[in-house]
Amino acid sequence: MATERTAPGPAPSQEHTMYAPTQDTEIDGLVGYIDAQLEALRASIHGLTEEQAHAAPCRSALSVGALVKHAIYVMREATERLTAGPRLDPLTPEAFAKHADSTRLGDDESAAALLPAFDAARADYLAALRSTDPAAASQEAPAPWAGITAPTPILQRYYLVHQVEELARHAGHADIIREQIDGVTVPTILMTLSGQGANEFFSPYEAPAGTITG
Repeated sequence: MATERTAPGPAPSQEHTMYAPTQDTEIDGLVGYIDAQLEALRASIHGLTEEQAHAAPCRSALSVGALVKHAIYVMREATERLTAGPRLDPLTPEAFAKHADSTRLGDDESAAALLPAFDAARADYLAALRSTDPAAASQEAPAPWAGITAPTPILQRYYLVHQVEELARHAGHADIIREQIDGVTVPTILMTLSGQGANEFFSPYEAPAGTITG
């Protein structure tokens, strides 16, 4: 198991636990929802030890650390697609292996060390998203596991909404795993990191000393 360590990182960009009501444009609204999921994924690791970040207490083999690692993969792949165009060739065994590796956090890998890579990938990803026209034409690669054997014409809007779908699923999964580990919910962590004070509905979370970003 990797040794316990802490990693500094930038303060969370969200000042709330969700994408707040606003009158944004379509692309700003999509980016807002996507970034809220990323903020939740990053917060899910706050206050854990390395051992806890590697733990898989549910029937799934995924850990909080593995989900943060996978989010880095998702962001990098999406950034490449949005800036260079979709890859329409069938996925190679190497590509499948890269995807599978992104969902596993090895004993020799540090969960804390993922955070600088997460923050860098997030900045590039959000910039690529903001420069995308939702109404622009694009194509979706074949998905033979779903019976789709040829590229499919789409609008970029389809791909952008899929980003919300995928990251929301992973953020929710991380929240469940975190609750199984120590009973702390990610919304509680987010509200604490935003500076929300205690009230009759909420008690701030105090991360144990020596934990990741604690």
